[in-house]
Amino acid sequence: MQFPDYRPRRMRRKPGLRRMIRENRLSLDGLVYPLFVVPGQGVEKPIPSMPGQFNYSIDRVVDAASEAYDLGIPAVLLFGVPEHKDAVGSDTWNEQGIVQRAVRAVKKAVPELVVIADACFCEYTDHGHCGVMVEGELDNDASLENLARASVTYADAGVDIVAPSGMLDGFVGAVREALDESGHSSCAVMAYSAKYASAYYGPFRDAVDSAPQEGDRSTYQMDPANAREALREVTLDIAEGADIIMVKPALAYMDIIRMVADEVDLPVAAYNVSGEYSMLKAAAERGWVDYDRVVMETLTGLRRAGAEILITYHAKEVARALGRAGQ
Repeated sequence: MQFPDYRPRRMRRKPGLRRMIRENRLSLDGLVYPLFVVPGQGVEKPIPSMPGQFNYSIDRVVDAASEAYDLGIPAVLLFGVPEHKDAVGSDTWNEQGIVQRAVRAVKKAVPELVVIADACFCEYTDHGHCGVMVEGELDNDASLENLARASVTYADAGVDIVAPSGMLDGFVGAVREALDESGHSSCAVMAYSAKYASAYYGPFRDAVDSAPQEGDRSTYQMDPANAREALREVTLDIAEGADIIMVKPALAYMDIIRMVADEVDLPVAAYNVSGEYSMLKAAAERGWVDYDRVVMETLTGLRRAGAEILITYHAKEVARALGRAGQ
């Protein structure tokens, strides 16, 4: 059909009509809210480069996680900033480490909340790289051994999902094998399968003090120019036992999200990272954008690209908006 017989505007005339034919819908079900845990008591320290986000001590992260659950958000993703940093990031596998204690506290307070632990070393090493460094290079296989140890301690603490994020070769298989051998076969693995060496991570690195002291992470994170490589990485992670596949960052990589979603039969997550969040906050502070609308448009775009799970610092704001809309 063509104009004048077919008039597409007929179905745009009223909000109800637009709702009836909406192809992609945001919902609470796929939201994951990242939280930063730091040492101390009663700490709720604003992160300057991420307005509205905080570094929380364990008692306060329990409150933040409980609030998220009450809003209908099904999951949180925990990042830890330890008191002690060293060359190998040994606090990652400390049974009394910051994330391990936070997991136990959150699960005790909100048992039904899905708790995900990011498993990486950049926050825990004194050099800021994601593993063991030998003569200025990341030692992949030595780092895998430590990653496996850390993952088991997270599962021992009660985490529902371990999320290895270092983009090491064989990292998913190492985690899956360690979890299974330690009796944690029910603990899921969310793989940072297509994680790019991106400039969008800047505010996050401020939040957890994880900027590399020398060099960058381009030898283990992906080149932003590459697309087919993402499918190779995803295929490897699926073969190694991943339960969820992630693309990170999100906005500049919507083509990758779509490509992955078209190729795999596992849930696809998109990480709407700190730089993406902070850019919208900065534009809103200057009155350049309608913040609420642009957030919903952005996340709807990620959903349209094929992401079923949205990891986003906007999660609480989105949950409140969806609640107001009766969704």
